[in-house]
Amino acid sequence: MAKGFSHTAAIVIVVLTSLIWHSEQLQSSQAQTLLRIQALLNFPTALTGWNNETDFCNSETSSTVTVVCYDDSITQLHIIGKKGFPPLPRNFSIDSFVTTLARLPSLKVLTLVSHGLWGPLPGKIARLSNLEILNLTSNFFDGAIPQEVSYLSNLQTLVLDGNLFSGMLPDALSSLSLLVVLSLKKNLLDGPLPDQLGSLENLRVLSLSDNQFIGAVPDLSNLTNLQVLDLENNSLGPQFPQVGTKIVTLILKKNKFRYGIPDKMNSYFQLELLDVSFNRFVEPFKPSIMSLPWITYLSIEQNRFTGLLSEDLPCNDQLEFVDLSANLLTGRLPSCLLSDHKKRVVRYAGNCLTNEVNSQHPFSFCRTEALAVGIIPHRRKPKHASKVVTALSITGGIIAGTVLVILMVLLTRKVFDKMVKAPPTRLIAEDASTGYTSKLYSDPRHIARAVKLGALDIPSYRTFSLEELEAATNSFAMSSVMGEGSHGQVYRGQLKDGSLVAIRCLKMIKSHSTQSFMQYIELISKLRHPHFVSALGHCFECYLDDSSVSTIMLVFQYFPTGTLREWITEWHGRQPLTWSQRIAAAIGIAKGIKFLHTGIVPGVFSNHLKTTDILLDQNLVAKICSYNLPLLAENMEKFFRMTAETQNLFFLREKHQEKLDVYDFGVILLEIIVGRPISTQTQVQFLTDQVR
Repeated sequence: MAKGFSHTAAIVIVVLTSLIWHSEQLQSSQAQTLLRIQALLNFPTALTGWNNETDFCNSETSSTVTVVCYDDSITQLHIIGKKGFPPLPRNFSIDSFVTTLARLPSLKVLTLVSHGLWGPLPGKIARLSNLEILNLTSNFFDGAIPQEVSYLSNLQTLVLDGNLFSGMLPDALSSLSLLVVLSLKKNLLDGPLPDQLGSLENLRVLSLSDNQFIGAVPDLSNLTNLQVLDLENNSLGPQFPQVGTKIVTLILKKNKFRYGIPDKMNSYFQLELLDVSFNRFVEPFKPSIMSLPWITYLSIEQNRFTGLLSEDLPCNDQLEFVDLSANLLTGRLPSCLLSDHKKRVVRYAGNCLTNEVNSQHPFSFCRTEALAVGIIPHRRKPKHASKVVTALSITGGIIAGTVLVILMVLLTRKVFDKMVKAPPTRLIAEDASTGYTSKLYSDPRHIARAVKLGALDIPSYRTFSLEELEAATNSFAMSSVMGEGSHGQVYRGQLKDGSLVAIRCLKMIKSHSTQSFMQYIELISKLRHPHFVSALGHCFECYLDDSSVSTIMLVFQYFPTGTLREWITEWHGRQPLTWSQRIAAAIGIAKGIKFLHTGIVPGVFSNHLKTTDILLDQNLVAKICSYNLPLLAENMEKFFRMTAETQNLFFLREKHQEKLDVYDFGVILLEIIVGRPISTQTQVQFLTDQVR
């Protein structure tokens, strides 16, 4: 019996000895890995206590160094260096460093802050497959974030702040379904944000500030747990981001947001901090934000928020910071912001409030600024236009009337049988049909800069104040009216520099904000060509209570010398155009149509041109004064009510009607040749037969 017990005890002792030896071997292996990491980091001060005798799993923790073990395996490693630590020596290899880290396969938390790590982050970081938290803040990593990061399927926190990462945000990050924190602040990342961000349903913190991201923020409304969204100092916009109602911190400072603050912001009951300062918002300020139950910080500084404030507006007692500076607010500051609150900071200079005259603009300033909303056209490199079919290849070499006759016959015979009856022509003051979805205009890639403004001798496009236009038209006197349409009048005016202008006033219904017209006005501002009557600027007249547009005033060049029809058919009292002048006019018109079709993308088709739509300047240069754009349309209100899909159908229909412009050009050629006005299909057929 004793002998059997002794034998069993011996076996137990052997097993325990084996386990202890195996544990010590693991401990020794991982200890050597940590000492290797110490050497690769160039023996930082924080790790001076590490040596061959260190019991890493039972050593004391500190604010800069922590090693956590579980079952004799290292599961957490935190090493935090001094702020501003310089890059490691040139012989440092990030590849070797990550290979060494991979010898800690049980690592779940890795924090390496301010250690001078540099170079591209290797894809082999994915070998740390158990990682749940990765923090590499304040180093010198560069290049793209590797796609292999998406292989870390257990990752819940990814913090890469304060590095030199560049390129676009990988779409593959959306596969990190457990991700709760994504922080990439202070890098060189650029491009648009991937739509896949909106699928990270567990995300609570998204911090992308101080990068170079551009474009729209993807829809984040499905991120129902999102609490922090920090997008400061990028070029994102123009629409306010769509987020869930659990948002606590929302920082959009220093971007290009212009509109779209949702009405449901009143239901952001957990919102504590909102900063939309230094953007381009042009819309009514929502005072109800100040009374949200948890709001403590609010900044709308340096925008163009409008609205009438009153003393009796409520605000949260917990508000500690409010900055309303440099906007277009009128009325009186709410008395709740002026109450004796020791911790509260309130700034409101640069508005038109009546509380402190010294720090406020006069009411007329806010009124003028609200009426004229600025748009600065983007400079675009010119693109080479493609060749235009049939008649639009006329650019020179036409030296006789006979050539014009041949060209006109070829044009009219090709399209005459298939001709769709064109609607009545219109001048700038008259009708125009609609044709394009606003989405096409909002994307700058669809606009080509085909003509350099400096070569056109055309003033830069700008905004006009209401006072300027009143002075130019003698307060819009009836004697200045040139024409009238269903949406308003066209006025003749003279600016202070002596230049003559035509001002088209479009009356709007009250439901449209300035943003509804931004993309159309931006397109108009880019339609500048030697053979166009170019737009010089615009002015918005708005209702001050809600900043919706009441009137749009578009300012065009004006040439009082008359239309092409007047010069070729009604030349009594003036010298008729010579054949060379008529040929030059025809070539100019062809160049203008070619630009409308190919000089911008999408092209502008179905312009329904007639000789009454062509003006001649003082040098008898032909200028097209009619474009087929929604903003110049009599049925514009109907167009705005269309869905995007319906607008796209309009676009497709118009694009396939470029033949109508070719036909109209043939009719213009015919009128130039015969010197008689043409207004009916019968006249076209008869005169075509005459010149064959």
